[in-house]
Amino acid sequence: MSTGELLGIEPLELKFPFEVKRQISCSLQLSNKTDNYVAFKVKTTNPKKYCVRPNTGIVLPRSTCDVIVTMQSQKEAPLDLQCKDKFLLQSVKVNDGVAPKDITPEMFNKEAGHVVEECKLRVVYLSPPQPPSPVPEGSEEGSSPRGYISENGSSNGSVFTAATRASVEQFEPQDKSAEVTKEKKSLVLKCLFVCPCVSFSDSR
Repeated sequence: MSTGELLGIEPLELKFPFEVKRQISCSLQLSNKTDNYVAFKVKTTNPKKYCVRPNTGIVLPRSTCDVIVTMQSQKEAPLDLQCKDKFLLQSVKVNDGVAPKDITPEMFNKEAGHVVEECKLRVVYLSPPQPPSPVPEGSEEGSSPRGYISENGSSNGSVFTAATRASVEQFEPQDKSAEVTKEKKSLVLKCLFVCPCVSFSDSR
């Protein structure tokens, strides 16, 4: 924060996460340290590039005021994201009850004998936030299998999850043992019909 006697300014650097062809804004907070009305005015070295709202105003005694600085969309990024743009914030005591519409350029004229505080603000470009890395296909937790097994054992696709394959391997041996048991029972019944001397328990 600045050490001016009239206004505290936060921050002293206007930081913009620079992105090509995108309008970007940042905020500036002015704090009136006095018991007087304080008028302020914001100037920039590149007025066509930035929009300041409000660029003039009144900060009431012991209160704060927010200023929004918007950088217009740029067609290309500067080399190494370096920026030489600067802002100048001027502040001056005014009579109680003065409204923003009453502010005139003459109020900030030092030659007219007005005590004007000035604070220079730098513009800093930041690298834009990196997008999150894409998640590899098929690695999402809780995703449903891509194929299913029909009643006859055939599949509708060649891609299965590990869980699906495990389920198939788990149940296949049980199905085969059941078929073998049925075959044994069938053979035993045939043997009993042909040869009554053979008991059911002997064939197991």
